[in-house]
Amino acid sequence: MVVEELEQYGIHHTDDRTAIDPSPARLIEKAVSRGEGILASTGALAVTTGKYTGRSPKDRFIVDTPDVHDKIAWGNVNVPFSEEDYQLVHDEVISYLSERRIFMVHGIAGADRRYSRKILVLTELASQALFAHQMLVRPTEEELANYGRADFVVMACPGLKLDPAVHHTHSEAAVIINFKERVVLIAGTQYSGEIKKSIFSVMNYLLPVEENVLTMHCSCNMNPQSHGTTVFFGLSGTGKTTLSAAEGRLLIGDDEHGWAKDSVFNIEGGCYAKTIRISEATEPQIWHAIRFGSLCENVVLDPNSRVADYDDSLTENGRVAYPVEFIENAVVKGRAKRTPDVVIFLTADAFGVLPPISKLDENAAMYHFMTGFTSKVAGTERGIKEPTPTFSSLFGEPFMPLDPMVYAKMLGEKIEHNGTRVYLINTGWSGGSYGTGSRIKLKYTRKMVEAAQSGIIDDSEFVHDERFNLDVPTSCPGVPDELLNPRSTWADKDAYDATAEKLAQMFVENAEKRLQSMTPEVRAAGPRPLGK
Repeated sequence: MVVEELEQYGIHHTDDRTAIDPSPARLIEKAVSRGEGILASTGALAVTTGKYTGRSPKDRFIVDTPDVHDKIAWGNVNVPFSEEDYQLVHDEVISYLSERRIFMVHGIAGADRRYSRKILVLTELASQALFAHQMLVRPTEEELANYGRADFVVMACPGLKLDPAVHHTHSEAAVIINFKERVVLIAGTQYSGEIKKSIFSVMNYLLPVEENVLTMHCSCNMNPQSHGTTVFFGLSGTGKTTLSAAEGRLLIGDDEHGWAKDSVFNIEGGCYAKTIRISEATEPQIWHAIRFGSLCENVVLDPNSRVADYDDSLTENGRVAYPVEFIENAVVKGRAKRTPDVVIFLTADAFGVLPPISKLDENAAMYHFMTGFTSKVAGTERGIKEPTPTFSSLFGEPFMPLDPMVYAKMLGEKIEHNGTRVYLINTGWSGGSYGTGSRIKLKYTRKMVEAAQSGIIDDSEFVHDERFNLDVPTSCPGVPDELLNPRSTWADKDAYDATAEKLAQMFVENAEKRLQSMTPEVRAAGPRPLGK
């Protein structure tokens, strides 16, 4: 059976050289015995990923085939790769895997089986097989028995180094997605996030195009009594993980979801969380999920005690992967009882000028979805000395193969059809920009989220912010009224006006330069600099 299955993909192997769906315990034993990693004091498998400790965006390609040519948003994110060059790399990968022991993982992407896809992962490393097993939705025994041919195959070869002069890649590493052949090739990098995000990229094409399901880079939680469901969009540092892991709410998932006509569901079966500077006090759910069955990447361990030092990670992007059931309040089935009542866009505005909470209509929601704004602060990256705007369309631009307007239109339609309420919440600074003002307290942000989820915030009086084109409440239970008006928190009102004008203009310039497909109605819902 194994021989025949692998031959479907061009790999010639024997049964005794192929490990088929090993349990996490067996994969961990094999990884340790092969020198891929060691056990941490918590029981988690700890590995280092060498040169690549994060995604390599310049090494990601999509094969330009006739079936996708007119659908992909080609550019710096979705870089075309020729079919001829794909075949060269494909032949190298097949030859490489044919000579090595292979770990096979039969998984599923999409907890709602009506829209799921069967994903087969083939890799040379037991540790990456563990990652795939824990991060994908795990099939039932019946589903495994009737698995058949996979819908997409991921072939991961960290030890295969490509030659850019021969293979026309950017470096020795490459992630190549071929929608025609339904194959992902990953070579030269051991960072397991490439497996996760390549599968997400695949689903971000297949589900909108083939199923009319909106795929989202977001977290999602649910009220256990009312089944009211909230999705949280936000880039790194905005508080997406913290705010979605709320007391009294059930976690559907922390990163990737699909919004269908009658459901919202987790695309994954696991979580892939950052470990840098975490503690039991700040991130208790993640902290307790780092145990036997988890995979830690690039975390520093004491050589004797094997205790992790999360403040001294080999990279800011140290990670842990674990199955969603390791989170106590998770919905293991990965599906909410109904479609989202509330959508929350999170932004950490280091300029300190956006309101802490504002309500968005359909067009404004589409605008801020396409914009995907947050800001970096001094010290986060070399050379950053003042707040710097970051715009990542759809809050996940590197993983979205289609034009942003395609996803935004779907979001607008679903908001209108479901009567979904949408809010923009600023988790950043107040009373001044970063360095002068202070970060909005988490306890206040939680109160704003709760008021949005319950609908209580809508009972407030709203005023319109002309510059940012936002409807801002004048009161929110548990939040000081003065905090809700960002201008009132600044001692220097002229400085606020100048900074706010600067940020509003940045929004306009970003939309004009990078979002040409944005419709006039959506564009008009964005900020409007006052010319002061």
